[in-house]
Amino acid sequence: MPQRVFDDRRDAGRRLANLLREHGPWSHPVVLGIPRGGVPVAAPVAEALAVPLDILVVRKLGLPHHEEVAMGAIGEQGARVVNEDVLRDGGVDERTLAAVERRERAELESRVQRFRGHAPAIDLAGRTAIIVDDGVATGATARVACLVARQRGAASVVLAVPVASPDAAVDLVASPAIDELVCLATPASFMAVGQYYLDFRQTTDAEVRALLAPHD
Repeated sequence: MPQRVFDDRRDAGRRLANLLREHGPWSHPVVLGIPRGGVPVAAPVAEALAVPLDILVVRKLGLPHHEEVAMGAIGEQGARVVNEDVLRDGGVDERTLAAVERRERAELESRVQRFRGHAPAIDLAGRTAIIVDDGVATGATARVACLVARQRGAASVVLAVPVASPDAAVDLVASPAIDELVCLATPASFMAVGQYYLDFRQTTDAEVRALLAPHD
């Protein structure tokens, strides 16, 4: 059993914020938590850096009959990334792609409504997007999120996570969608993100909404 590193997600966020201070400053930054578990980590980061907090809701466009393979991804404000190689190799036509995108777009909008309500997304154009999750196992979700942030106009993309598998960290550093990876721990014995938290209970929609609510 690996050594526990963080008390909970908020503890991880505070410690991640300290590391981010050493890597900054960045131009016009905004912190984006990946719901749900990334938001309790992102909140203390945004607070410590005194920058806006928002969410980055993304949906993978899974290849029909092999949904673990991403043929693309979508995000808010019409963001859309397509992997042409996967489409070609999978023999996916425009009609099939459009059907998958409609389904995933409906789910994305549902999640945005649950988490943010009618509040508008922060415009990322020209900003540094600091994307935060509670950890990275394979890197698939993080990579999609970074691609979507870039599609939405972010000038620079920083991925910040408390813990990551060594293999995923290497792949993410090499990704053209990510300008910088900031990570507290890449344990050689990595098996799952939750193993590095004493408290890794599921984050609820209500907790996400509370963290995003304006505070006087």
